[in-house]
Amino acid sequence: MIKIHHLRNATMVLETEKDVILIDPMLGDQGFMPSFTLFRHKARRNPIVPLPVNSNLILEKVTHCLITHQHPDHIDSKGVALLIKKNIPVTCSVKDEKVFKKRGLNVVQSLKYWEKQQFLGGTIEGIPAKHGYGFVAKPMGDVIGFYLKLPNQKSIYLSSDTIYTNAVDKVLKEYKPDINVLACGTAQFDVFKLLIMDVDDIIKFIKNASGKVIANHMESINHCPLTRKALKEILTKNKLIYNVLVPEDGEIMVME
Repeated sequence: MIKIHHLRNATMVLETEKDVILIDPMLGDQGFMPSFTLFRHKARRNPIVPLPVNSNLILEKVTHCLITHQHPDHIDSKGVALLIKKNIPVTCSVKDEKVFKKRGLNVVQSLKYWEKQQFLGGTIEGIPAKHGYGFVAKPMGDVIGFYLKLPNQKSIYLSSDTIYTNAVDKVLKEYKPDINVLACGTAQFDVFKLLIMDVDDIIKFIKNASGKVIANHMESINHCPLTRKALKEILTKNKLIYNVLVPEDGEIMVME
C-alpha cells in the first residue's frame, strides 16, 4: 500500500511503510513569487493558494526528496530550507546536480535519461521530459521524469512538466505503470506555445495509460488556466473520468 499526499501544484509526498518521499517541494507562502503572466491570464502573485493546513504533519516525516527540475514552482526557497535543515537525501537529474549542490542540498543520486539505478530497495529510472511545444522548450531548460519501482508497491511514473513525446508514449505502452502522475494545468506564458500538455495530449496520455492517472499542477500558479472542474467535465465527456483522480490540495489517496 502507498499513500499519496497531494499538497499543491506538483508538490506531493509518496508514503510507504518505511519511506516518505517528497516530490518537487514548493513550500513558500501564498503570493511570495511574482505573477508568471501579465495579460494572457490574470496577473496574480504565486502561488495563488496556500499550502494545506495538514502539510506539516507529513513534511515532518520526509526521508527522501525527488526534484524534476529547477523552476521555482517545483523547488523554492522554503523547499530548499526544509531540505537543508533536515539534511534530506535528494535525487535529481545529472544536469541539475551541480546547481542543487551549490544551493546546499544533499544530492546523493543523479540520473541521466533512461538510466536505471537502485533506489530505496527498488529502482528508479530517469525519463526524458520536454517542457513545452516548439521554441519555448529550449529556454525552459532541462526536465526529468522518474519511473519508480519500490518493493511491494505499485509502479509509479512521475511524468513531470512535459508535452507528449515518444518517450512518454514508450513508458505508458511498454512499462505500463500502475500509477501515472500528469501535469494538467495547460500552463502558458504571455508569449510562446503551451509549456505542458494541451487538452488533446492530456486525453491521449490518459487513453494510453493502463494504470490510474493522477492529475496535478492545477489551480496553484496563475499561468495554469485549466481547472479541476473543467478537466473533470472534459474527462466525463470523453468517458475517461473512471481512470483519473483529480485530488484537491491536501487530499490523501491510498493506492492498494
